Amino acid sequence: MTDRKFSGFPAEVEFTSLPDVFFAQVMPQIQDLAELKVTMYIFYLLSHKQGHPPFVTYGELLSQEALMTGIDEEVLRHALHLAVSRGTILHLNLNIDGKWEDAYFANMESDRETIDKIKRGELSVREQPSSEEGIGHAVQLPNIFALYEQNIGVITPMIVEELKEAARLYPSQWINEAFREAALRNKRSWKYIARILERWASEGKDSGEHRQSTKKVDPDKYIRGKYGHLVKR
Repeated sequence: MTDRKFSGFPAEVEFTSLPDVFFAQVMPQIQDLAELKVTMYIFYLLSHKQGHPPFVTYGELLSQEALMTGIDEEVLRHALHLAVSRGTILHLNLNIDGKWEDAYFANMESDRETIDKIKRGELSVREQPSSEEGIGHAVQLPNIFALYEQNIGVITPMIVEELKEAARLYPSQWINEAFREAALRNKRSWKYIARILERWASEGKDSGEHRQSTKKVDPDKYIRGKYGHLVKR
């Protein structure tokens, strides 16, 4: 089955800037398609970041459906390794609001200087939201992967599929509030958060907005499929 033919760009469309030297010097050297895809997607995400210096976390990349279509986590890690080894992208393990995260920067002079300041302890960083204007539907922040990294820790391959399934099953606001409730109770574990979501799915959410939305949802959808073990009735 072939992909549907692209119908063309609309009259009004946002553009993502890339340095001319990328096309002249970097792209001719890239042999791995995943490395090219990941590198260009990082520039895309960085162009919509708020704050300085702009950076992208590993969790953000992992959550991007447009990026991850056709590749898995192993391919993503390999592509990032190639991009960092080539020098196109810079990598730094950052302590963001008390959580250690893999962060990626464009190898620009201003970012190199900023990274040096971070390493010397002269500058601290916080998580950066993406601009809601111009980013389209490809970026959805805060997302379940970013929330997991911020509140629990490093994402492991074993938990990725469960996070994806939870993101599919539950409204994003439920997920955000479940993480918040777990943090307030100092119960920073995915098992605890999953139980909160299971309870809301079976008993209904307190707010009128969520109670109304649950009436429209088939309750059996939470127990069907490969990951039905996540929800118990």
